[in-house]
Amino acid sequence: MTHLLKAAKALIAAGALLAGLGAGPALAARCGNDGAGFSSWLADFEREAAAQGVSQRTLQAALGDVTYDRKVISLDRNQKSFKLSLDQFMARRAPPSYIQKGKSVIRQNESLLNSIERRYGVQKEVLVAIWGMETGFGANSGSMNVFKSLATLSYDCRRSDFFTEELLAALKIVDRGDMAASQMRGAWAGEIGQTQFLAKNYLKYAVDFDGNGHADLIRSKADVLASTANLLRAEGWQANAGYGPGEPNYPVFAQWNRAVVYQQALSLFASKLAE
Repeated sequence: MTHLLKAAKALIAAGALLAGLGAGPALAARCGNDGAGFSSWLADFEREAAAQGVSQRTLQAALGDVTYDRKVISLDRNQKSFKLSLDQFMARRAPPSYIQKGKSVIRQNESLLNSIERRYGVQKEVLVAIWGMETGFGANSGSMNVFKSLATLSYDCRRSDFFTEELLAALKIVDRGDMAASQMRGAWAGEIGQTQFLAKNYLKYAVDFDGNGHADLIRSKADVLASTANLLRAEGWQANAGYGPGEPNYPVFAQWNRAVVYQQALSLFASKLAE
């Protein structure tokens, strides 16, 4: 009887252990719709990031002072530009002044743009159109703390999985030495640099075109434009093919931005720059 009792207790203990192991992920801090659980979530995320190889030095530099940002949540809930008509969108993101400025930018950077076009097969007017539409040719890349934005959006329940991957990628950008954590400033949703790369795309497609040992999409014009071309080529861009609606390269714009009005505007803007 004693042996049976001991065996039963052993089974119960083993079952409890297995149940505890199985329940591990469920014990992790969950997403939230206010800032109440943010600190707990962040601590849990830091442990997961460390387990995936992110250094403690990077975690401390990037996340040590990060707090929940209600402004980011407000901006996320009030996106309206992609609901505009094509004419309205062009007026906002590619007005006549940008067309004139873009043509000047092409002339001023002709040698660089030609070398990038030879390497990647992406027409110079397309790269300059993206540059203009995203940040006014680098004039407004954003000044918000990328880690604060991405941590807030990762914790928020609306798109938690997507932004958690972006946050991990942003940490890896710092870890591999491309940027210091303090330099990682961008748009409210964590987009980085003069053509507003998502962090995962930064990791995959950023190139060191100026040869200084770092892929810097915030300060290096050469790296910015070459990396943009590299992304488009990787997503299927065909050298010397057209990019207007119905032409081979037009569908690639959807890999840059999923909004149809953006794709239409980008194609139109680039064609005007080429005139």
